[in-house]
Amino acid sequence: MVKGVIKMRVVDMHCDTILELLSRDLKGKEASLYSNDLSIDLEKMKKGNYLLQNFALFTDQKELAIPEQQTMRLYDEYCTQMDKYADYIAPVYTFSDIEKNDKEGKLSSLLTLEDGGVCFSDLAMLRNYYRMGVRMIALTWNYENGIGYPNLSMKDMNGNRPNYKRSVDTERGLTEFGISYVKEMERLGMIIDVSHLNDAGFYDVLKYTTKPFVASHSNARNVCNVARNMSDDMILQLAKRGGVMGLNFCGSFLADRDDHKSCVDDMVKHILYIKDLAGIDVIGLGTDFDGISCPLEIENASMMNLLEEALYKAGLTQEEVEKIFYKNVLRVYKEVL
Repeated sequence: MVKGVIKMRVVDMHCDTILELLSRDLKGKEASLYSNDLSIDLEKMKKGNYLLQNFALFTDQKELAIPEQQTMRLYDEYCTQMDKYADYIAPVYTFSDIEKNDKEGKLSSLLTLEDGGVCFSDLAMLRNYYRMGVRMIALTWNYENGIGYPNLSMKDMNGNRPNYKRSVDTERGLTEFGISYVKEMERLGMIIDVSHLNDAGFYDVLKYTTKPFVASHSNARNVCNVARNMSDDMILQLAKRGGVMGLNFCGSFLADRDDHKSCVDDMVKHILYIKDLAGIDVIGLGTDFDGISCPLEIENASMMNLLEEALYKAGLTQEEVEKIFYKNVLRVYKEVL
């Protein structure tokens, strides 16, 4: 243990745990958010000193006959787990809910959508998701939708060696509906998430919105040259807007390793690069736990101290580490929610 290391609070902007729990439920297996063999559960979060976890409802629109049914099943799974373990965790709808839950000794949960296309080009659907408690939406996943376009598509992801380095898309921006969509998200007080969105779409979000937004689980392209990561200018523009990007633990987005392993040293390289480029205030955490299948040095939520220790060894101050682990994201949440 590094001298002076404290048990840092943690805010994580992205995980796919609800999908994994639903998959177990549908197979008739036990699915418990309290304790499981996944990377995220309440026991591990408590051990890791978590303050808040974003839980994504991920819907693969092209693989499902009725995608909205899947989204509603995910929402039911989320609500069922929240109700079952209400003594330990509570949903948040406004920033004050985070403070209230913490005072009561509870973890906080923020509900998100991964692939905003589940609104099916209808702003009424977007408003209904807000009423259901969704407070962050990733505009795209790996498919085109009514909002915009991804940098990586599923055809790039297929095969034993996915083509993560596919050329970025700087031509196709948000659709006309997509522009209306992000404007309505801002009006409602929902956080716009540009992870998975292509470069042209990112700049349209910048053009047509005014509030801070996030890239919930994206890294630096100049450190690991994959299309899912962000260019230097995108990081600079995100920082200028007051937004934040969450460090993605996926090994293929951290470094070009044959074993695709997710290593703490590579995480530190991204953090130091982004800090030197755009400042410490743009960096947060977006682990992508339970949505990535690579070998993990930080295997689960109870082990976040490994990153904390490595950052101190790299010369960061306690205030800088606090900003990365939770303060930067909370700043954005306070302004937008």
